[in-house]
Parts: sequence; structure tokens; C-alpha cells
Amino acid sequence: MMDNELIVDLRGRLIETLNDFWDAVSEPCGLPEWFGRNLDAWSDTIQTRGISKVIDSHDILIVHVDQQGLFDGHRQEADVLVSIFDGEQNRLIPWAGLTNPLGALLSAESR
Repeated sequence: MMDNELIVDLRGRLIETLNDFWDAVSEPCGLPEWFGRNLDAWSDTIQTRGISKVIDSHDILIVHVDQQGLFDGHRQEADVLVSIFDGEQNRLIPWAGLTNPLGALLSAESR
């Protein structure tokens, strides 16, 4: 049986700040208006679940991002965000170019 995946592709979207990230994931992830737009709220949403019906209806969340802006490897807030993704049920996949993924999923375990 194949897992039910929610794939959110943010490649090509300029994401410079966490607010840009919240704006980008809000609609495709079905975040409610009352979503806290902070790292604790995101952790609850993707790990504990019970906040987004869209995320909760899928076994796996995969978010594709460009390796630039917030995800250029030099920002502490991005490191904390990345650490929330477990690399299994929740995956953040950075792309170094249009067709070339970095090869390893960013997660707390792979950093």
C-alpha cells in the first residue's frame, strides 16, 4: 500500500522570512485563520496534528523549497524550522537548481 502524500511545491517562490513561509504553506496545507504563524504552531501542526484537516488527511507531508533566501543555509530560524521536519512523516526537500535536488532530505537527523 502506498502512503497518501501531500506535496507542497514552493520552488520558484521567493521565501526570505518565516512569514513568507507561512504565507506560502497556508493555502496548500489548509492552515486555519487562527494558525499561530510560529515554529511551535508549525510543530504542533505537522507532528502532533489536529490543526489542519488537509495535513491530517495525509500520511506524509513533503515540502519542496529552493535552496535560497530563508533556506540558503545561513539562517538560524531556518535551522529551527528544518529541525521540526522529521525526515519521515514530514519532509523538507531543498533544491539547488531547477532540476537538481540536493540529494539528502533536510531534517534534524541529516544535519
